[in-house]
Formats: sequence, C-alpha cells, structure tokens
Amino acid sequence: MARHVLAIPFLRPRANLASQAVGTLESLPKWLNLVPIVVQWLCLSLRYRSITLPSSANPAVTTGGMVGEGKMEYLNIMGPHALSATASTTSITAGIQGACSEATNAMKRHGLDFPVVVKPDLGWCGYGVRRIDNPAELERYLDAFPRHERVVIQRWVDEPGEAGIFYMRRPEQQAGEVIGMLLRHFPRVVGDGRHTVKELIAADARTRRLGRDGASEACCDLGRTPHFGESVRIATVGSTRVGGRYEDASAWVTPKLATAIDAIARDMKDFHVGRFDIKFTTLESLLAGAFTIIEVNGAGSEAVHAWDPALTLRQAYCIIFDKQRRLFAVGEAMRKLGHRPVGWVSLARHHLRQQRLISRYPPSN
Repeated sequence: MARHVLAIPFLRPRANLASQAVGTLESLPKWLNLVPIVVQWLCLSLRYRSITLPSSANPAVTTGGMVGEGKMEYLNIMGPHALSATASTTSITAGIQGACSEATNAMKRHGLDFPVVVKPDLGWCGYGVRRIDNPAELERYLDAFPRHERVVIQRWVDEPGEAGIFYMRRPEQQAGEVIGMLLRHFPRVVGDGRHTVKELIAADARTRRLGRDGASEACCDLGRTPHFGESVRIATVGSTRVGGRYEDASAWVTPKLATAIDAIARDMKDFHVGRFDIKFTTLESLLAGAFTIIEVNGAGSEAVHAWDPALTLRQAYCIIFDKQRRLFAVGEAMRKLGHRPVGWVSLARHHLRQQRLISRYPPSN
C-alpha cells in the first residue's frame, strides 16, 4: 500500500529547504571525504596515546558504541525515566524454527501491533530497517534475515518529524550538553501530474540514490503518477544513502530541550557520549522537550549535521573535527577513572563482523 506525506512547513526553520541539491561534502568520493577525518583521528591518537580511546566513553556498552554494539544494549542501560521517553521495543532471534510466532508473542507482551518497524540489533546507516504492516511481511523479513542474529521490533511512531541530537558529558560535569542537532528530511519526490514516482526518483540527483546499493527499495508504489504538487515519501529511513537530507539545526536547541536530553542521558548507566534519534510532532514541541526516542547511538555516531548541503566544506569539517576533539577528551577523562579502551584488534573484529552482517540484511524500505 502506498504511503505518502505532504510537505510540513513547520519542520523547516530555513526558507530555502525546498532544494534537494547535493552538498559539497556529500559529493566527495568516500575515500577522499575520510582523509582529513582519519588524519585528525591519528593526531589525536598520538596526543592521547591511544587510537581507540573513545571506546572508554560509554563503558557499559560494547566498544563504547564505536562499532559492533547492539541497539538493545542502550535500552538495557536505561532507567525508568529514559525508558518512558522511548518507543516500545522488543527483540527476537531470527532464522530459527518458530521465529515469526516468537515475534508476534513478543509484540503482544509489549503491547505492539502492526505497523511496526523492524531492524537489525547490530545495524548501521538504516541498513535492514523496514516498516512492516502485517504478519506475512514480518515472516518474509525474518526468513531473509541472517540466522541466529537479533531483530529489533519497535512501535511505528507516527510523528512527522525526526531529529538526531548529539550529547556529551565529561564525568566530572554535573550536567551534559547538546553539541549538535540535525533535522532529518525523508527522501521524497514532488508530483508533476505526468510522471510516475519511479521516473521522478530517477530524475533527481538525490533521490536516485534509492536502490542503487542493492540494499534499499521504495516504500511506495513506483508506478503511481502523483498529482501536481503532491509530495510522496519514498523511503521509511531518512539516510543520505537512500536520498534523505540532513539539516544542521544546532542553533535551534533550547534550554528545555537540552535539559530533557540531559535528564535521559543521566538515567542511562555510564553513558557520556552519543546521539539520540527521536521523532516529534512539531518543531515547537521538540524545542519544548517533547519527543519519542527511537534509537540511541554511542561514541561512533557521526556528526551527520555536517552533511547539511547548505554548509561549506570548511564549516562541515569544523563540525566533525570539533566532535572528534571532544570525544577524545571524554575518553581520556573516563580512562583516568579506570575505564580502559578496547584494543584495536578487538575493535577491528567488531567492525568486520558488522560489515559482513550488513551485506546480508534484507533491503530497507
């Protein structure tokens, strides 16, 4: 069944967001993009005498959340306040006999009903994330999932806005701070009354990314011809790899929002660095501190607000470099408290395992 949404003006702080142009940072080849980031990481590693120091920032999570941790790990370290702000979530093991029955029973125990979002417990960049509308779709997803790996099942949060909020707190600080915020604009096309969704996707430099990696597909009817001016959302996930667009909204963070995020982060065991991915109803409600958490990422979460196409290359790298410097500083503070960073061999193994699994996940939609 096709799902589409209209453009929502109140989610757009800047007036020029109608453009779907690809930014300078996004246009660079991946290897070239990484060169200055790796160079600074190595410099910081020499300064602090550890290439994996940030892994000590969140000692209750695998590798501190740099790579290889499960999404459920963050829920497991949440206290009652943090859990109350998080969408109902459960998980099951895929690829075993009766997995679909186990999934539906787990959904009942947690008060979940279709539609739901399913995603890998060990995931990255929206790979394997799908909206599921009925038991048949759920069974097909579980059958295609790598055997004996965990699948997360979460309530579909039907709120139009999505944001990523970056948080850091040194262990000696009484309160942490929000160091950045992005608004995630889902990939969409606008109808002209003549072309199909598939044709509109192919005609746009951003949305044509959808499906090109073989790990994503549209969540709507590609053969439909939307009427003139109709905005059609083409993917459940908002990653740039499928045509989503990130907007730096750091300047919009209010004291109420920062306080709300800090209260949640402090209700998580030994959590000092990460990004909260959240859904919200209106920009006003978000800034007032009203939102629903759908995912938490740790020390490895990218400063993706730097991918705002409105930013210059210099502005983008300034954001990334600042985040890295802060990350190492928090890692050093935690090391002084006795939390040792993971070894680089172990970190490499976690990375390789995660990459192998990503290539085997069902396509996102």
